Amino acid sequence: MTLDDRGLNPTALLGMEGPDVGCDGCFELLDEYVEAEVAGAHAAAAFPGMAQHLVCCPACDEEAVSLAALHARPPSVRPPAG
Repeated sequence: MTLDDRGLNPTALLGMEGPDVGCDGCFELLDEYVEAEVAGAHAAAAFPGMAQHLVCCPACDEEAVSLAALHARPPSVRPPAG
């Protein structure tokens, strides 16, 4: 039995407005979303549902923060010159 089967609206319960891409959809688009954010684009408009999902999902938000940190400071380890 789902929340919808019981007459409950999960979106209303969680306080979300608009679509939520879910964790699977988020992880598929997360690299592109973070790259757009880092580039200064309005990523939330380009990727509907991503910003809302990141607000509501601590695990995905943590991944987004980690990716953004990597863009800000790339790893110091470089492959050996060949």
